[in-house]
Parts: sequence; structure tokens; C-alpha cells
Amino acid sequence: MNKAFADIAGAGGTTVRTWGFNEVTSPNGNYYQSWSGSTPTINTGATGLQNFDRVIRAAKANGIRLIVALTNNWSDYGGMDVYVRQIVGANQPHDLFYTNTNVKNAYKNYIRTFIGRYVNETGILGWELANEPRCRGSNSGSGTSSCNTVTITNWAKEISAYIKSLDSNHLVALGDEGFYNLPGNPSYPHQGTEGIDFDVNLDIPTLDFGTVHSYPNHWGQDGNELTWGTQWILDHAKSQTRANKPVILEEFGVTSNQPAVYTQWLNNVVSSGLAGDLIWQAGSRLSVGATHNDGFAVYPDGPVYPVVRSHAAALKSRNGS
Repeated sequence: MNKAFADIAGAGGTTVRTWGFNEVTSPNGNYYQSWSGSTPTINTGATGLQNFDRVIRAAKANGIRLIVALTNNWSDYGGMDVYVRQIVGANQPHDLFYTNTNVKNAYKNYIRTFIGRYVNETGILGWELANEPRCRGSNSGSGTSSCNTVTITNWAKEISAYIKSLDSNHLVALGDEGFYNLPGNPSYPHQGTEGIDFDVNLDIPTLDFGTVHSYPNHWGQDGNELTWGTQWILDHAKSQTRANKPVILEEFGVTSNQPAVYTQWLNNVVSSGLAGDLIWQAGSRLSVGATHNDGFAVYPDGPVYPVVRSHAAALKSRNGS
């Protein structure tokens, strides 16, 4: 853990985004919440939140602060669908996570315990309501026809206000991908079909900053990655100016020509005034082998790391730090 944070700090990184969730129904290994039927139990022991305590200590030892997402739209490490399945039942719509009162109360209970533990923790920069919230989850047909941008905006208002009632010391963000709501736009991430309206959500008073992800290959832009991604950054820089709130590019990736594409995108971050960025995802070479690589990981001995190191210096220079 220390080696991973040290690698990031060595490249000039000051902030790391990480997961503050791990839902299980059969406790084994490290997990943060286990479920028995509709009853959740938060693990505050050595395999639970005490392990997250160690994450924070290792980050702080390397001069790094954390942005912590509190649940996941996707099934990795449990996420929203565990709440829905355990409380409402199997094969129920994913978007009941945003509307079902019992589900929302269970999530608030988890938030209250997790955030309550770290309300005075200086190693945490901020909270995210979820990683990549959408109307649909890992099963592409899992949402209802009634879920739309209003559904997730209303949920974001409720949950962010609840977090602010518990914790005034940390920033709060939605954790979304930055999708716009422009029906008829030829670009899928601009169409609003996933239930996100970036500009409307950025105006929520209890959200302090905006988040953007960029995966052109996954979003129908093969062969146009550089140009499309550049415009995506510029669009969100304009949204940042309009709302007068910081916006960060907190995930991005392409499947080929990474050094050249990332150089251009990161230069655009600096020149556009976008508040900052986080690369997805930082990798390390540990004594037990390389950390997980989902196809986008960058390692200290790889060709992208010098790009990241140079960019970190340029961003700090722009910000006068």
C-alpha cells in the first residue's frame, strides 16, 4: 500500500480517488458491509473499516489526500444492486436504489457510520455519492422506463444534503461521468439517456465540485478519440465557468496510443482552466507482482508515467503551487 502511494507521489500526484465500499453476502476477506437477508452489518473490524484506516495513514504518509466514493453503479465490490436485491428482491430494477425509501435509508445508515468515522480526518479531501451513477447497472436492461435525469438529480440532492448534515469538513461530489442532457445530439454521452444531466447536477448547492470521465472507445468514438476527448474537456471547462464550481477529469482512458493522446488531453486540462485531473488507473510493481490492470493502468516503468509527471508539474505551476 505504501509503495503504491509512493509511486503516485513520485509522479507528482497529490490526490487519489478510491473506493469506500465493499458489499458482500458471504463474509470472507476484507469487506465493509455484509448482508443477511435485508439486514446489513457494517464491518468496523480489522478486515473492514480498520483496513480503510490503514489506507488513509499510508496516503497521508506520502502527502496524498483521498476522494472516496461511497457506492458503485456497477457490480464490482457489490454496489447499488446489492442494496436493491437484498431489500426489494431479486431481478428488481437497478434504479430502485434512487427511489425506494427502504433502500435509501439503508444507504444513509452506511453513510452515517462511514462518514461519522472520518468526519475530522484531514487525509480525506471529499466524498462522492457513487461511482458513475446511471439509470442502468451492470445488466444493461436493468433500469425502468421511468428513470430519467430527474430521478438521479433528485437523489443527488437528497443524499448530498444528508452528507452535508453529517460533515461540513469535506467536499462532496456526485461521482458521475459528466454526461450532458441534450436529446438529439449525435454523441451518446450528450444525449441524457443514462439519467445524468451534468449542468443541472453541478448547480445542486450541496455538491461542491463536478466530476468527468472520458472513455471515447467505449462511447462510440473509435478513430476519433483525440478530437472527441479534447472537445469533452473544453465542454466541461465551460460548464465549470458557468457554475463557478471546480470540475475535475477524474477518469480517462484510451486503448491505443496512450502517451500521445494523454499528452494532448492533459495539455487541454491545463490550458482550459479545468480544475484538475486523476488518471485511471495508477499501477505499481509490488514484490508480489503488478497491481490490477483493466487495460488502462499506467506503471512507473511505462511510457505514460513521464507524461503524468510532466503534467503534474505544469498543473502545479498554473495553480501557483
